[in-house]
Amino acid sequence: MTGRLERPLDQAFDEIEGGWRPVTEAFRTSLTGRRLIEFIDARVAAGTTVFPADPLRALRLTPLEAARVVILGQDPYHGAGQAEGMAFSVPADVKPPPSLRNMFKELQRDLGVPSPRSGSLLPWARRGVLLLNTVLTVEEGRPASHAKQGWEALTDMLIDAIAAQPSPLAFLLWGAAAQAKAARIAAASSGHRVWTANHPSPLSAARPPQPFVGCAHFGAAAAFLGATGRPFDWSL
Repeated sequence: MTGRLERPLDQAFDEIEGGWRPVTEAFRTSLTGRRLIEFIDARVAAGTTVFPADPLRALRLTPLEAARVVILGQDPYHGAGQAEGMAFSVPADVKPPPSLRNMFKELQRDLGVPSPRSGSLLPWARRGVLLLNTVLTVEEGRPASHAKQGWEALTDMLIDAIAAQPSPLAFLLWGAAAQAKAARIAAASSGHRVWTANHPSPLSAARPPQPFVGCAHFGAAAAFLGATGRPFDWSL
């Protein structure tokens, strides 16, 4: 399986339920939403390989009311079989890409959690980690190819909705595109905590001004949630 998108994007929106539904419907019926859907459907109809097969999967796996942590990345993996609708995650039978391997190394350095054999982050999603990219689709071999097509407006709306939740949440923003959302979170509530770092890609993970390597975000988020009476386990 390549994990490519093969159905009209509207069908993915139809499957969203619960607290996310008002947000996704407001976007879908907006001019920006319709233009995005038409753009992606046209690319697929033209034979372009678009990933992932299920762009909104993260929202179904982690309901709005269940979210405790938000990990925000950039856009999906652009290689066949890698992207599966959750930021940084790959299917269990796919070798973890370099960015994900750097995440596992930092998790082990920070909390002593052994690197898992699988690159699937499904256990985190089911435990309340919203694994969201700022852009939710990409074309094969063309990173950032769907940037500035409208997804950013939806992810702004999703971030606003989750930042409006009454319980404090931990936001881990990795890379410039993710960090651009920080002001939206700060404006919503002082009860949330935001940590920022470079993207875990090998191109930026060790570079200043905010290296991902050694950022200790996993432990900081766990300590923060524990202090609010909601202990969190990062094991996979």
